[in-house]
Amino acid sequence: MQSRTPAGRTGRPRSVTADAAILAATRQALVDLGWSKLTLSDVAVRAGVAKTTLYRRWAGKNELVVDAVAELFDELTLPDRGSLAADIEGVVLQFAAILDRPEARSGLMAVVAEATRDEALRERIRASIVDRQKRLVLAGRAQAQARGELPPESDAREAERTVDLIFDMVAGAVVHRTLVSAEPADEEWVHGFTRVLLSGLTSAAPADRPA
Repeated sequence: MQSRTPAGRTGRPRSVTADAAILAATRQALVDLGWSKLTLSDVAVRAGVAKTTLYRRWAGKNELVVDAVAELFDELTLPDRGSLAADIEGVVLQFAAILDRPEARSGLMAVVAEATRDEALRERIRASIVDRQKRLVLAGRAQAQARGELPPESDAREAERTVDLIFDMVAGAVVHRTLVSAEPADEEWVHGFTRVLLSGLTSAAPADRPA
């Protein structure tokens, strides 16, 4: 697990074991209590740590829940399934499986709702979840380029914009499918989504019928 201690903080080193217990307790508390009833005191009891331990690490509930959710998404890995399309399908299926977990659904929807009126929370979501998971797009692109499936990019700024766009398309579609529409992102849906993502809308349109 990556440390999220603010730069420059001194004192006793953080305990990785305590951090893991706290984040796991936070996710379980979200499932059991919901966002509104979750407190740092309850998390401390569940994790078996002093409440002061939480306050030394997190300023409040918002930050704690973001990090608890971010740890789930850190489980995502890029497979090497032999083709760009298959790699994308592998990642999307993992992502959908994580969003199917009650603690992920509860935590992500809660922090996104809170972030609509909290700019600092939006920045933390961007840094802890969005920016960190763009690593998968970068790695997938590099893997596809090594296979000769994608050309190398000479314009670094344009490449960065493309990474942002791909991430937004994938994350937005899967979150909407699973959390908003409450429909399964199963293999059939993921296959169709990947086809449209790689080939464009024309690939999804039915063939013209003869007159």
